[in-house]
Amino acid sequence: MLEIIFWASLGALLWTHVLYPLVVSLVVHARTRAVRRGEVEPSVTVIVAAHNEEPVIARRLENLLALDYPAEKLWLVVTSDASTDRTEEIAADFAGVQVIRNPRGGKVAAQDNAVRSTESELVAFTDANATWAPDALRALVANFADPDVAYVCGQLVLEAADGSNREGLYWRYELAQRLAESRLGSITGGNGSIYAVRRSDYVEVDPKWGHDLSFPYRMVQAGRRAVYEPEARAFERPTPSNETEYRRKVRMFEHCWEITLRGSMLKRLPAGYLVQVVSHRLLRYGSGILHLLLLATSLALVGEGLVYQVVLAGQLVLLAAAAAGVGIARYYVLITWATVVALWNYLRRGVPATWEAAEGTR
Repeated sequence: MLEIIFWASLGALLWTHVLYPLVVSLVVHARTRAVRRGEVEPSVTVIVAAHNEEPVIARRLENLLALDYPAEKLWLVVTSDASTDRTEEIAADFAGVQVIRNPRGGKVAAQDNAVRSTESELVAFTDANATWAPDALRALVANFADPDVAYVCGQLVLEAADGSNREGLYWRYELAQRLAESRLGSITGGNGSIYAVRRSDYVEVDPKWGHDLSFPYRMVQAGRRAVYEPEARAFERPTPSNETEYRRKVRMFEHCWEITLRGSMLKRLPAGYLVQVVSHRLLRYGSGILHLLLLATSLALVGEGLVYQVVLAGQLVLLAAAAAGVGIARYYVLITWATVVALWNYLRRGVPATWEAAEGTR
């Protein structure tokens, strides 16, 4: 039994972090499902969910008002999650910007309430601390010329961090997988900085879930496509250090566990997409547990052969490098441990719907 657990955990870790990214990047060369992009200009409502965003909300709205898109087809909405600072007052000073005040209920609840007031063909979403390239919206909506496309996620570009955070390196690795998955059919995850949905395809999910993980698989369950558009660029500051990124990831993974365990994420999916979700999401969120199992079985079997000794030595070198402050090793260990802490937090107290801006990202 110890050997089975050892090989299963080792195989799962190698698959999710190394082999799956390689396989999916190779498969797209043999099988690609292109998106039929076109020069279309549907009506769009861009929704900014905000909670106490006084330092950045003016800059965010100025950026959106300067987008290269017909003004008569673009509406801006700031949906405030019970902000207690001047966020709503500042936003209301912008001509043509609608401000919606909500009781404190979290980002998704505020977004849902804003969508209910829209009549546009598309609804697009962004964070208050992001900045869009001038042509970002045009690049997003071009994908909706394809009637099969329900959801489009743009590319979040992380600006250079001043501190020790190695999120940028991981993010480039993640975006390469996202591009390959999109070319195969649909992506398995998005980001909150830049994405759009057909108004007719928008679904109200549990406020604890968030759109980043729940929307792509929900679209596929409905027989639609969720794709990635790298030309639609948004820019955002990462957290300043691996330690602050760890705290952000704990909060994020708590919501991921909620969706994974309660969100029917593995039901009614085509076989190929199910493999993608398990490989890229389920096993990735379970990496911390897999590492603990691998470490425990390596210790138990260390006297049984060279392979167990080599794997144990590799794990100890990784932990030593992380403890010594080697950037990428420390990032990997902290973020992997965050999946375990997040699961423990979720199991003992659940997950809140509300959120606060991550430290250092404004």
